[in-house]
Order: sequence, then structure tokens, then C-alpha cells
Amino acid sequence: MARTVARLIVDALSDLGVRQVFGVVGDALNPLTDAIRTTEDLEWVGCRHEEAAAFAASAQSQLSGTLGVCMGTVGPGSVHLLNGLYDAAKSHTPVLAIAGQVPLAEFGSDYFQEVDNDALFADVAVFRATITSPDQLPQMLETAVRTALGRKGVAVLTVPGDLGERELPDDRPARFSLRAPVSRPDETAVRSAAELLQRAERVTLLVGQGARAAREDVLALADRLAAPMVLTLKAKAGFEGDTNPFQVGQTGLIGNPAAASALDDADTLLLLGTDFPYREWYPEGRTVIQVDTEATHIGRRVPVDIGLVGDTGATVRDLLHHLAATTEGAKGARDRSHLEKARERFDDWRTGQARLADPSHDKGIRGRIRSVLDNRAHDIRPEALAAAVDRIAADDAVFTSDTGMATVWLSRFVEMRGERRLIGSYNLGSMANAMPQALGAQILDRERQVVAFCGDGGISMLLGDLMTLKTYRLPVKLVVFDNRRLGMVKLEQEQAGLPEFGTELDNPDFAAVAEAMGITGIRVSDPAEVESAVRRAFRTPGPVLLDVLTNPEEIAVPAKPTVEQGWGFAVAKVKEVVRSHGDKGGD
Repeated sequence: MARTVARLIVDALSDLGVRQVFGVVGDALNPLTDAIRTTEDLEWVGCRHEEAAAFAASAQSQLSGTLGVCMGTVGPGSVHLLNGLYDAAKSHTPVLAIAGQVPLAEFGSDYFQEVDNDALFADVAVFRATITSPDQLPQMLETAVRTALGRKGVAVLTVPGDLGERELPDDRPARFSLRAPVSRPDETAVRSAAELLQRAERVTLLVGQGARAAREDVLALADRLAAPMVLTLKAKAGFEGDTNPFQVGQTGLIGNPAAASALDDADTLLLLGTDFPYREWYPEGRTVIQVDTEATHIGRRVPVDIGLVGDTGATVRDLLHHLAATTEGAKGARDRSHLEKARERFDDWRTGQARLADPSHDKGIRGRIRSVLDNRAHDIRPEALAAAVDRIAADDAVFTSDTGMATVWLSRFVEMRGERRLIGSYNLGSMANAMPQALGAQILDRERQVVAFCGDGGISMLLGDLMTLKTYRLPVKLVVFDNRRLGMVKLEQEQAGLPEFGTELDNPDFAAVAEAMGITGIRVSDPAEVESAVRRAFRTPGPVLLDVLTNPEEIAVPAKPTVEQGWGFAVAKVKEVVRSHGDKGGD
């Protein structure tokens, strides 16, 4: 008996090794979800919102390096996928979205819920097509999957409601041929880059996620060049920890002064597997060498002297081959003072940050003085919460973080040591990503610890999918930084000299909301209870929401604060005080 369109698609996904499909059931998807129901090794994960489904599929793809799959039914169901799919696209990770559509005979009639999916997904997808005949399968599915995997992007395959149950006239297994090539740059370019590095006096590496698979080679290159290593946020996982004596943390708004100085003090920058987008953080007038698998990424952030297009690991090994065993400078062995200076600054900065993260910080003289200015209510400092999670979480935990201040605290206080992994909306910058990405990560491996750093604005935006965690008994630990604010927006306003406006959140007791949903909820308001509350949350079976009331006035000082930022912040604070005293009923 010939298979149906739905059965062929589901069988192909199973053969590819896909183990979960995320979505919301309904109409056009019914043949597909019924086929999943009768497939032993493929699980349907029913979410409460399609956006959460797309985020979850993206997280699985990023962790596994393989295809993530989500589904949305006709019209609004597919529209809801968009934000999560944009995140996958910006994260350069392969995701297949199956979108429902109205019956074939109703195409173009403005039928109920009809949406032109091929137009809708035009900007987000590297492949998009609508199946109009069973004869197009399995070739159209094969093309969609190959394109998503080959171009590391989103493929959208639209299935009309009356097509899923139709039989294929010429049934055959889907074939994908997925072996990926390893590319290398031109030998002459590698030799020229090695000569530049050989002559350089102070080299700094800017290392991104694209170098993760080449960790040992990158460490060997840093040692050979006596180069401090500045990490992008996505490179934390893989390059942090005591086993890397070269890293000096991140640059940019969430970074630290040591990393910024390491870039500024260099005469040569070597970019490895990163497309770090913030141009203002690149120093001017330096020799720049960039290694990237994408030719279009070379030089689009900073002018490049030599661009090497190829696999980072293969390219670094070629560079090491061309560099002398002991890189000689004009006066002998390479001077290591640039590296030592950067590491010393980094250690000093970390010592200062550790003081801020100490729960007893506000009891000391400096802490009491500071708290009069920025923590009169004696709320919990977010630094202390993040540091406690770092101490207690497993060395192979998966972390997710909401865009905003939750990411700042994770960046500065959670070390991606051991086998820890990190996922966030670090290219798209969406709100509400941490919880659904944690959902996808946890159902991929139910035994591995998964920790979501959630903002209160983020957790409340897709709150319904807490029920998905409960329904599937997923032991995600949700750490909510509850500062009753859209904290990053507040900081942006104040640095621009504007008084805080529109950022205050009228939050519920999130722990009580979690309890009402059947999830363990823990609420913390006393700084002295943070450590014990985190330990309790982590040892409690099943999903847990830890609602921690953090200080809304906490300031994350940029790596290179400017006079304009400081002045703007001061002006904003004056305006806020004046406005507060001018409010009706103010004192």
C-alpha cells in the first residue's frame, strides 16, 4: 500500500533522527500529527503557543547540530512561528517548519484563515515551497532539508489541508546525502596571514562560536602568539574555565574593561569564527585578519587586511604549521607582557565583581554607602543570584537566558566551564526566549540539568508554556530576575538622559502562579536566603520556578563607560526625582 504525503514526511523525519516535533495541533496538521502519533520513535510536543514551539526547535538544533522541527497550522498558527524562526535564522541553525494551508481548491479565494505562506516566510527562510501535488514528494522534502542543513537556516514546507492524506503515486524512501565538506582558505593567503602574525608585537584574538569545535587548536595558537583571547558571548561555552589561561572575557556593553583594553592595546587583531556586530567596539587603525566560513562575513564589521574563508579548525592548523615553533620577534622569543597585562586586568575585574556578588556586600562600609544610592529597599542584588547559580549548577548544565539584564548577569557571573552549554537570542535579541529554549533543551535530554535565566518581562510574555513544562514533566529550573522592570530599556533610557518611562511591570507572584499550574514555586526576597533557595530549587524534582526579587536600580557598567553615558544617567536620575516629587500624592 502506498504511503500518504503525511506518512512519508513523518517517516523521513524519523529516519533523519528527529525525536521531537513542536507545535499546536489543528486542521491542516491533523494528518501529520496522526502519523506522528503512530510513529514509535517520534514524539509530538504540544505547546501553548507556536512561537514557543519554534524557539524549542531552534534550541534543539543549536545543541545537537542537526535539524529541529516545528509545525504551525493554517493562517495564525503559521504566523505565530515567525519570531522563533527568525531567531533560528539569525542563529544560523537548521530548522524545518511545516506550515498548514487551506485546501488546494480554495487557493487565492481569500478563504477563512488563508495566508500566503511563501510570501510570509520570504525573508526568514532559505527555502520555502508549497506542496500542490503528491508527485512533488519526496524530492521537495529532500530539497527543503538539504537546504536547511547546508545553508544552516530555516526551511518552510507548506502542506494544504486536503493534501496530507493523499497517497503518493510513486513511493520511495527519502534520500538526503548530508555529509558536510571541510573548506580551507587559499594557501597563499594563509602564508601571508602567518607572516603578518609573525611580525606583530601584540596580537589579540577575538573568538566566536564558529571556533568552538577547534578549541585545542585555538588555544595552541594563542600560546604561540602570546595573545589574550576576547570571547563573544556565544564563545563562552567552550572557551571559559581554568583550562584556558588566555581568555579575558567579553567586550561590548555586557563586557569588561580588561577585554576592551586587550583589543585597544593590540597592534594586530585575529578574528576567529565570529561576526561580532558592534563596530564601535573594534579599535581603529589595527592590522586585522579574519577567519570565517562565510565569505560574505569577511570585512563587514571592520576593515580587514587578510580574509581567510574556510573552516576555523583547518585554518588555524594551517596557520600553526606556517608559524615557527617558537615565534621570534625582533629581540628573541615573543614578548608575553601583552598577554600578562590583559590577564592581570581581568583578574582584578573579576575580584571586584566577586565583591558585588557577595550576599553580605551591602553590610560593609562601601556596600552601605552604595545601597543608599541604588538599593534603598535592600532588594537582592542580581549579581549575588547569578553567582549563586554558577556555584551550584552542574558543570554540564545547559543555560538559556532572556534578552536583557538576565543575559548581562549570566555573562558576567556564570562561567561556562566543563561541558556547560549556552543558548539565547543573541543575534535576534527577542524577548521571552529563555523558557521555550529551555523546554527544547530539556526534552532533548531529560537527565541533563537545564537552567533558564528569565527576565520578569520575558517569562510573562509566553507564560502559558509553563504548562508545557508541567505536562511533559520537564525538570527545567527557571530562575526569574524579578526586578519589576524592563531593565535593559530602563538603562537605555537613563543613559540617554531620559527619565524611566513605560518600563515598570505590575507583576504577579510568579512562584504562586507556578504553584497554581502544578509547578514548584519558590519566592525569595531576603538576600540571606538566596543560596539556600537556589540549592532547594536545584535538588527539587521536576520543573521549578525560582522567583527572586532583585534590585531594579542595579547598574551594569559597560566595559568602556563614556562621559556622555555618565552625564545622561545623572540627568535622568535628576528628572526621575523631580517627577517623583511632582506626582500627585508624592512626598
